[in-house]
Amino acid sequence: MQNFINIKDISSKNLRDILIDAKKRKRLRKKFDFLDIDSSAPLKGKLLIQMFEKSSLRTRLSFYLAIKQLGGSVLTLRPDELHLSKGGESIGDTAKILSSFGNIFMLRTDSDKKLNEFKEHLSIPIINGLSPSSHPTQILSDIFTIEELKKRPIKKLNITWIGDCNNVLNSLIAASVKFNFNLTIGCPKDYKPNSSILKWLNKRKKKIAIFNDAIKAANNADVILTDKVISINDKVNKKKKLAKFKNFVVTQKVINKAKKNCIFLHCLPRGSEVDESVFTSKQSKVWQQAANRVHVQKSIILYCLGKLR
Repeated sequence: MQNFINIKDISSKNLRDILIDAKKRKRLRKKFDFLDIDSSAPLKGKLLIQMFEKSSLRTRLSFYLAIKQLGGSVLTLRPDELHLSKGGESIGDTAKILSSFGNIFMLRTDSDKKLNEFKEHLSIPIINGLSPSSHPTQILSDIFTIEELKKRPIKKLNITWIGDCNNVLNSLIAASVKFNFNLTIGCPKDYKPNSSILKWLNKRKKKIAIFNDAIKAANNADVILTDKVISINDKVNKKKKLAKFKNFVVTQKVINKAKKNCIFLHCLPRGSEVDESVFTSKQSKVWQQAANRVHVQKSIILYCLGKLR
């Protein structure tokens, strides 16, 4: 049994094995419809229980299709319907029930503490579908998309992040260590990456470049990624924060500083952090990026259950 909570905690070999498996699975599904079950049905009879404390579209859909295509079933729980939130049942007791009824649990949460407490009490694997400090399933899928489009290992590419230093970026920074790729960040000086992840980075003698200038950050990039500056549950002065990021919008001018064949990725949903002309351009691969999450989620689930081929 393996958990999938943070890229930092998973070996480079296991991360690569997940990507290799996802590539094979995508290739084998070319003539399949959405709910067609994979020929081997490796998870027949297995149940994925998933719970969302934060809004979700792509994570919800991709995990639903992932377990269905593997031959299993899915049950989606709403936290406001459980004793956990309404009746004061403890996380420990809830985790024991989940472990008695399902084979694997996916949690999208507003609390890292809650995620880790579930991990301590569950006797089934847990997958982090997003937490305040990390979004590992998103970033692993993004790496899959980058390598698919560029037809090269990510370690041979220059990756640039422009925008807010959030949970998605934390996972990207961790991935830069695990996959050994060059990472450049463009952000306002008051919004640099989280100190704890930078400390973790320094201990591993890995350097990333940080610029307080979007144009400089984009120079020579093979891939430019960004994310929404204001997330749904951000408890910030939105007007003030947006003003800080006005010079960190991914415009055509920013794209022009990157390599000619640079691709643009966005984990969605989008806001004002990217110009419409860039988002809808040929360099934008956001829809392929979103669709690929199904294939990678499948391999993550199999990894957690010890069933990678």
